[in-house]
Amino acid sequence: MVDLEGQFDVVVIGGGNAALVAAMSARHQTSRVLLLERAPHEVRGGNTRHTRNVRCVHAGADAYNTGSYLYEELWDDLCHVGTGPSNEELAALTVRESESVPQWMSDHGVNWQPPLSGTLHLGRTNRFFLGGGKALINTYYRTLATMGITVSYDSCVEEFVVEGDRITGVIAVVAGVRRLIRAKAVVCAAGGFEANIEWLARYWGDAAYNYLIRGPIYNDGTILAQLYSQGAARAGEERGFHAVAIDARSPKFDGGIATRLDSIPFAIVVNRRGERFYDEGEDLWPKRYAIWGRNIALQEDQIAYSIWDHKVIRQFLPPMYGPVVAPTIEGVADALGLDSTKIAETVAGYNAAISPSAKFDPTCLDGARTHGLSPDKTNWAQPIDTPPFYGIAMRPGITFTYMGVRVDSAARVLREDGSAFANVFAAGEIMSGNVLSSGYLAGFGLTIGSVWGRIAGRGAAEYVTH
Repeated sequence: MVDLEGQFDVVVIGGGNAALVAAMSARHQTSRVLLLERAPHEVRGGNTRHTRNVRCVHAGADAYNTGSYLYEELWDDLCHVGTGPSNEELAALTVRESESVPQWMSDHGVNWQPPLSGTLHLGRTNRFFLGGGKALINTYYRTLATMGITVSYDSCVEEFVVEGDRITGVIAVVAGVRRLIRAKAVVCAAGGFEANIEWLARYWGDAAYNYLIRGPIYNDGTILAQLYSQGAARAGEERGFHAVAIDARSPKFDGGIATRLDSIPFAIVVNRRGERFYDEGEDLWPKRYAIWGRNIALQEDQIAYSIWDHKVIRQFLPPMYGPVVAPTIEGVADALGLDSTKIAETVAGYNAAISPSAKFDPTCLDGARTHGLSPDKTNWAQPIDTPPFYGIAMRPGITFTYMGVRVDSAARVLREDGSAFANVFAAGEIMSGNVLSSGYLAGFGLTIGSVWGRIAGRGAAEYVTH
């Protein structure tokens, strides 16, 4: 039984990357640190379980990156996804601090592996941790144990004890028992509200009920709602989220990264009416894969279909559940429940619109495009004409929401009146709306969690010690 008596120097709420980093950072400067993880031990780690890489500034190639990725390029990439950063000062701080993240992770037990290839195009920009997200989580929890950090699982914080501008304790249900836990400082790193379908429906209407949630059911916004009830200021867009195209057969919750579909750049995507509705080849996949959740969310019944042929079958990670396969386009359409005549017309029109000079190259923006379509495909356009043909149904897979609490550069939670809570800090998805607006870069969620987890943990410890 975990000892929760007495007063903790820092209480960290959450169990994923941002929370773990905050706990370790706090422990470097103060002694009694507690991490409250809502999930049970076997599914600890939040969305981090479903990650595999982190995007960071670095000066050159090494065993785990194929080349340099400097501040200016990462900043430019961030500015060109969605509507750009929400708060340029805090976004710039995130990019700048990202350079020291890999070494910090290594110092806390993380090992690395060579990058994956294919549609990901991440070998130069991102660094892959060995074994993926579950291995990262297990490594960090082992490091917490060696550092003497207390961890309590099945611990759902329901209320804050507030005195003026401070939170002096949390009321949590721990293994079914309601407990008061006293704290000198608090770090909120409990994720967004993506698993709260009713909350999503406030902004998306009934469409939200067709969304699938890539992460755990525990990210329901309980802590975010509590902070709002205490006057915390909001940051980020109400309809802002990181959402990708995932297999429509995925579970409602916690399907994870394996359900994501990466065929889109080398395929065409149609809606229920058999019509293309967005440029599948707009940019490199890591810069555009996160717009496809929203693209599909805006379609009728929140469903779309990816169709490709045998020529590109090895150019992307295969769907976990497998696509439908048929010797003809009409056969694929029938298997997907679509109008086969309309799909055949769409494919024929697409094939005819491809520039005769187009030369397909999956490794770069190849300029192989169509002309005269609405929308045109501007890269990786080649005829879909080689059987067998493949297709798969897709729905929006929500990873995390952007609307959260506003923070300052020290990760302190700000209030609606412009002041700050004296001893309350935030890190990770719950404050990602300070950095992200409507777009996303692959691996940048881990960057935000790592950078702001360090800032929040350090800030909480400094409050305690000073």
